[in-house]
Amino acid sequence: MVVFAANALVKIPTVPFPVRKLNGNSVRLPCSLRLASSAIRETAVSVISQPTKPDDLVADILSKVIGTDRGVLLKKDEHKKVGEVADELQRFCIETPVASPLIFGDWDVVYCSNPTSPGGGYRSFIGRLVFKTKEMVQTVEAPDVVKNKVSFSLFGLFDGEVSLKGKLTVLDEKWIQVTFEAPQLKVGGLDLRYGGESEVKLQITYIDERVRLGMGSRGSLFVFNRLSKPLA
Repeated sequence: MVVFAANALVKIPTVPFPVRKLNGNSVRLPCSLRLASSAIRETAVSVISQPTKPDDLVADILSKVIGTDRGVLLKKDEHKKVGEVADELQRFCIETPVASPLIFGDWDVVYCSNPTSPGGGYRSFIGRLVFKTKEMVQTVEAPDVVKNKVSFSLFGLFDGEVSLKGKLTVLDEKWIQVTFEAPQLKVGGLDLRYGGESEVKLQITYIDERVRLGMGSRGSLFVFNRLSKPLA
């Protein structure tokens, strides 16, 4: 290519453009346009492949945790992926979740990032061998009652359960505190209370008609799947 500069002819080397077909004719496109087009396609594919709606994120997180023995069977990188989806869902949380009637109902504890946290010793490595967990359910009743129940099979021979009843106290628009009475153990013909009161704090990071996500005061992530219909 030739240009004029200060009454002198200057030759600038020409870089050939990639060739593309347009209506059967060959058309040369600038390399920069070709690269930009490729980048746009890659970005579009990336955006489409990532769930961005709450319903999609809820389905995604449930698919990652259900069937994992409440997180026990997940590897470290899989726990990380669950946490990433939970972070995305938090952006869609309603403004004051503790004031919503959505919190009431029966909830299945389907995941905890620290799998031994819910259920205490019953969910430790040894505890899971002795007490095979059948279900873990949390019931929240209006106006301020929380009931936790872990059902298990003792050595696969005797059915039993551990239950706790607590009082819910709202700390702010997202944090709650529950003070539990001493646990009650039932197995075979045994029915007794042991230990003393306990207290937990939980931040509600997301809630809808299907799931509830919470973050414990020590950083454990909980995923609850609704078992009963929410109150109107």
